[in-house]
Amino acid sequence: MLLRLRSLGLKIIVVAILMAAAWLTRPAAPAMIAAETLKESESLKWYRGNLHTHSNWSDGDDYLEMIALWYRERGYHFLCFTDHNILANQDRWVEIEKSKGGRKAFDKLKARFPEDWVEERVKVDKTSNRSTQEVRLKRFDEVCAKLAIQDQFLLIQGEEISDKFGKLPLHLNAHNLRETLPPLGGVSVTDVIQNNVDVVMALRERTGRPMLIHLNHPNFQWGVTAEDLMPVRGENFFEVYNGHPSVWNGGDDFHASTERMWDIVNAKRLAELDLPLLYGLATDDSHSYHNIPSDGSEPGRGWVMVLASELTPASLIGALESGRFYASSGVLLENVERTASSLAVSVRPDSGETYSIEFIGTRQDFDPTSEPTMDSLGHERTGNRRYSDSIGATLKTVVGPKAVYDFRGDELYVRARITSSRRHPNSAIAGETERAWTQPIRPWVESSFPKPLLLGRQRRTPCPC
Repeated sequence: MLLRLRSLGLKIIVVAILMAAAWLTRPAAPAMIAAETLKESESLKWYRGNLHTHSNWSDGDDYLEMIALWYRERGYHFLCFTDHNILANQDRWVEIEKSKGGRKAFDKLKARFPEDWVEERVKVDKTSNRSTQEVRLKRFDEVCAKLAIQDQFLLIQGEEISDKFGKLPLHLNAHNLRETLPPLGGVSVTDVIQNNVDVVMALRERTGRPMLIHLNHPNFQWGVTAEDLMPVRGENFFEVYNGHPSVWNGGDDFHASTERMWDIVNAKRLAELDLPLLYGLATDDSHSYHNIPSDGSEPGRGWVMVLASELTPASLIGALESGRFYASSGVLLENVERTASSLAVSVRPDSGETYSIEFIGTRQDFDPTSEPTMDSLGHERTGNRRYSDSIGATLKTVVGPKAVYDFRGDELYVRARITSSRRHPNSAIAGETERAWTQPIRPWVESSFPKPLLLGRQRRTPCPC
């Protein structure tokens, strides 16, 4: 009898230990998450800006000062100049007739700045005795000092680091620079992107100056695939919308659209690679300023709306890194609210327009497999792979200016796409309607709008150059 009691007691102890172990190792219930709202208030304001702009310092057809005025006069709050592999930080003279934009651009510059701003000279070739008229391109610091307005209009100096792998163009925009960064190359597409990201992040760490880098137009000449982008560390922004007519935002039969790429990258990053969310930007990639509207690469097509405490590079970059922004090609939002149980979006409606709000996401049990893209003859194509529709699935659609999506509990991330019935007034692609894209959030992570990685703090000045 005593032996049986001892055996029973031992079994009870073992069961108790196993129950305790199960209790300690069970998945933790999601913590209660405080509501977070992206909405203008006394301390926060929506700032509209373009992060991809070219001038005649590279392949744009107008002068820095004229471009800055175009954006300032149309209600933008900030603008970043991003010419190819150069900063406008040196004295440079160009022949007027041979510069992009030519005499037309120069005459418009003279008409807008008639008094002692435009510097000209006549240069005579000693061999041919040919004379040419030249103009000095104003440096960024000169334009910034003349046209930036504190708390109203900010100019930021940047660079489009224009690299390549083989024949594939790989371009990244680095913002808030003081020195030119040469393209570094690499042994693969991923390696090229990673090398250029690393140098910007190292410069930021060394100087304490807030900087931001993002991947440009991944479908330009089909340079970047989702598989190339997903493992890059420190590259947390890309252009989901680019206003250039030759960048194939929508993909084609063999290449994923930028939105599809966005979902593939985020699903793989969160489920397999333990990397942060990728955020989506809308930009102009403006080059052409004299025949608006046309099918050229023109301003006013895509922008970001950033919710920040002040109009400085540090505050804007901090807000972007926190996900406190949305991308737009025309639709404006009142607010984006995340609670412990839902994501809500409210549009700032225009009279006569209708809106469709789609909540898009990937669930934890998504199918991670993929297969190669095949041509019409059954041959495998290089690059893009095809994935299950469980990645980037439409979770809910609401017609109207307001919508709420209730979390089910198994979402890796959720984002919203808002489509207006209004045709874009100057779209790069005929028939496009205006849209907005909220940033993806992770419903069961404590901070849906994570704290920024900020280094240092810049002085508050209209020209932080």
